[in-house]
Amino acid sequence: MLTVLNVQQGYGARVVIGDLSFSLAPGVHALLGPNGAGKTTLLRTLATVDPPMRGQILIDGVELTGRTLDEVRRRIGYLPQKFGIDPAMTVAEFVYYAAWARGVPRPLRRAAVGEALEKVDLLVDLRATKMKRLSGGMRQRSGIAWAIVGNPALILLDEPTVGLDPLQRIQFRGIIAQQRDSVVVLSTHLTDDVEAVADSVIVLDDGAMRFQGPPAELAAVGTAASPGDTPLERGFTSLIVAGARRAET
Repeated sequence: MLTVLNVQQGYGARVVIGDLSFSLAPGVHALLGPNGAGKTTLLRTLATVDPPMRGQILIDGVELTGRTLDEVRRRIGYLPQKFGIDPAMTVAEFVYYAAWARGVPRPLRRAAVGEALEKVDLLVDLRATKMKRLSGGMRQRSGIAWAIVGNPALILLDEPTVGLDPLQRIQFRGIIAQQRDSVVVLSTHLTDDVEAVADSVIVLDDGAMRFQGPPAELAAVGTAASPGDTPLERGFTSLIVAGARRAET
């Protein structure tokens, strides 16, 4: 369980996220919002990259504080939009390093790495390949394996389908659908990914939560006059337009 209570986040005097509260049970939860809504800032905060300005974050009842930081980080798998690699590492070494950093016990690490690579369908003959030699799609799969190795309680994925072709995106959805024993937070701009895999949706706009609920409920928010090609797009855009009107007044 992920619990966020009255979290505020920003940079200097600029507040990006204001007084945000929600709870998420295991499952796949999509994070939707326009550019600048605060999605990446929220994921970085949940991943412990940036401490919140105020508020509480709890994972399985353990509050994220200075005292518990190492313990909480072992429960988190985080894939930022642009993730760094050591190009000389093999795929298996890259994921093994994540298992070590996450505190997977040494006798279990090799099996955990094999399980993660199998889930993302990286074939045995690719596991000894250097990271620098991977295609964009294979590198992204390696990143997802990094995020899920050891079955962390919280998996944070920031725009993981960017740069993937349609077939790769379909394969990615299948990978994410297997992770429902964890709390998966998936930031995306693609509503078809949301429709395919998400159990719930959070709409973030201007640092505030405009909606939380199942995709069908978000779709029901829209009207025929709302911009968009699908009910889910129309539901999303109707919330964003309404938020813009509130800001103007």
